[in-house]
Amino acid sequence: MSFDLLVSHYNYWIVIFLMMVGFYILISRGNLIKKIVGLNVFQTSVFMLYISMGKVSGATPPILVYPYGEGDVLYSNPLPHVLILTAIVVGIATTSVGLALAVRIKEAYGTIEEDEINAIEARTEAAE
Repeated sequence: MSFDLLVSHYNYWIVIFLMMVGFYILISRGNLIKKIVGLNVFQTSVFMLYISMGKVSGATPPILVYPYGEGDVLYSNPLPHVLILTAIVVGIATTSVGLALAVRIKEAYGTIEEDEINAIEARTEAAE
């Protein structure tokens, strides 16, 4: 694999790095807020991946100027960008629900650490 090929696709390397960082934060941390942050980093990397795939070098927006087009014109696909707008809204909603649940868990258990919550639950089940 040549160095030019690696450098020309640097955006995919950034996406892979962000995916791995987000996934690592998600699975390695016990703090619920840190898990939500890891999920957001992972989601952002997926957004960047789809936006990168939607851009075509040397292409024009898919707007037909002439009734039947003019020869061989290369168009960019707008669908990934539109889907990402929807995914961003869903991601914000998921984050807000996760943060609301973290607040309720903090009120109910006094902590947002996963290990401490499991210990409290185990003590409650043992007492019953």
